[in-house]
Amino acid sequence: MSYSIFQSGRSRRNGTFHHLESGIEEQIEALRDELAELTRLVGKNSRHQSEKLRSQASAGFEELLGRSEDLLRELQHGYERGATEMRETVRNHPLATIGAAAALGLAIAFLARR
Repeated sequence: MSYSIFQSGRSRRNGTFHHLESGIEEQIEALRDELAELTRLVGKNSRHQSEKLRSQASAGFEELLGRSEDLLRELQHGYERGATEMRETVRNHPLATIGAAAALGLAIAFLARR
């Protein structure tokens, strides 16, 4: 008789453990599903952020390219103006230009000896 009392107690405990075990398994499965959803959302958000950053970088690059082209044009115009002024100065003052070139040559030769 005592054997049957212990047996029924074990079956109740096994039933409780089984119930606990199945509840834990359900919670684990729910956590897996939530983790999969979270992973999907993070991936989607990452793709969205990378596309946003890519478009910002592209816009910044286009702006930088436009500014550099403008700067290059300004430098070319400045060089052309300087070259034109130099030619006019040489045409208007040929002897002074030759004297300045000779003085510069002597100064370079003097510095090169040292």
